[in-house]
Amino acid sequence: MNIELLSEKYLVRRITEADVSVVVALCKGNPLYYEHCPPFVTQESVNRDRVALPVGKTKEDKYYLGFFKDESLIAVMDLITGYPDSEVAFIGFFMMDQRWQGKNIGTEIITEVCQYLKEVGFIRVSLGYAKGNAQSEVFWLKNHFEKTGLEKQAEGYISVYMQRWL
Repeated sequence: MNIELLSEKYLVRRITEADVSVVVALCKGNPLYYEHCPPFVTQESVNRDRVALPVGKTKEDKYYLGFFKDESLIAVMDLITGYPDSEVAFIGFFMMDQRWQGKNIGTEIITEVCQYLKEVGFIRVSLGYAKGNAQSEVFWLKNHFEKTGLEKQAEGYISVYMQRWL
């Protein structure tokens, strides 16, 4: 997968250890997320998330990405390809810089990512959001994700699973 092709509008690249403090700052601007999905962000939690993998996946399947506009990080996405099966891509995390929210940029990013994933052969994108987080629920419904009916207890919250057919 060529991550640079995930967006025509924004520079997309992997988040490195050097970027962690910028990711933490972006995340701290979204305290509502952490009310529903604790614990609150730290450098250690971002570093863990950068390398965390589901069972059976390898680092080649993991894309912890930043979307940049003019050198500024505007969004972070954790994308796992081929999970839970080979035809699915899983968004483990997506967060916009609070200053860029409400401008349809998040929807633009998700639309471009889904278009590219379809082009490279995926048929579905899945994700989970923290039950009770109405802001997340509305965002994902707006972006053509549907609830699957599956809910799972996670650490500190219930994850509501959604999917979008490509």
